Amino acid sequence: MILDDIIRKTAQDLEKKKKDYSMDWLGRSLSFNAYVPRDVKPFLTATKEDPYRIIAEVKKASPSKGVIREDFDPLFIAQQYSKAGASAISVLTEPHFFQGDLEYLTGIRRYVPTPLLRKDFIIDKYQVLEAAVYGADFILLIATALSKDKLKELLNFAWHLRMDVLVEIHDKNDLKKAIFCGAEIIGINHRNLETFEMDMSLSEKLIPLIPNGKIIVAESGISDKETIKNLSKIGVDAFLIGEHFMRQDDIFKAVSELKNG
Repeated sequence: MILDDIIRKTAQDLEKKKKDYSMDWLGRSLSFNAYVPRDVKPFLTATKEDPYRIIAEVKKASPSKGVIREDFDPLFIAQQYSKAGASAISVLTEPHFFQGDLEYLTGIRRYVPTPLLRKDFIIDKYQVLEAAVYGADFILLIATALSKDKLKELLNFAWHLRMDVLVEIHDKNDLKKAIFCGAEIIGINHRNLETFEMDMSLSEKLIPLIPNGKIIVAESGISDKETIKNLSKIGVDAFLIGEHFMRQDDIFKAVSELKNG
């Protein structure tokens, strides 16, 4: 399964990274970090004045679709997102299957004021620390890829570093993990990470089970205003959208149309 392959490759990369730069060394570099993580919850919480919060994704490729955008300039894309009113920007940093890069985070943070999500397959505290060092404001943790205890450990470590966490779920078991860990921001991914099949009814099934007071993010399969309106009505605060924007000639226009109509 592709998720297992990604996790296996991530673990191999981590082994090499830890030999090159220890976690202690990485931690000491935080003392010189100019990028203090920002509280992203106000940016992701829907309000009457701003009901559709967009997390726009910088994403070159995916395992199922291959290269999505040939003329890929992460900084330019992020600038267009920010100017168009995106509430946050998701930066894919996984290098092998999504052709991402950690350096994209730092480059974007330097020139773009919008809060940044490090989107990757995070399985170790080392990666959480990396996210802080490279300028992320919040990180993605995928409940399916982590045990309950590991998810809690990584979530607490991120909070210790003053970063927020988007906990991604795919079913009721994932939701139980997220609730157990005290997740404040819960993302419902309509795409099955094993089969890559879409279930756009997943938010409708899971949202009634989510405790009050959580920020709810809908992920995958969102490309039109009607879908956003319908998901907003059932309690979704924010919408993580990548592939749709990456396929547009005019990124600014695409974000503006979905956000403002």
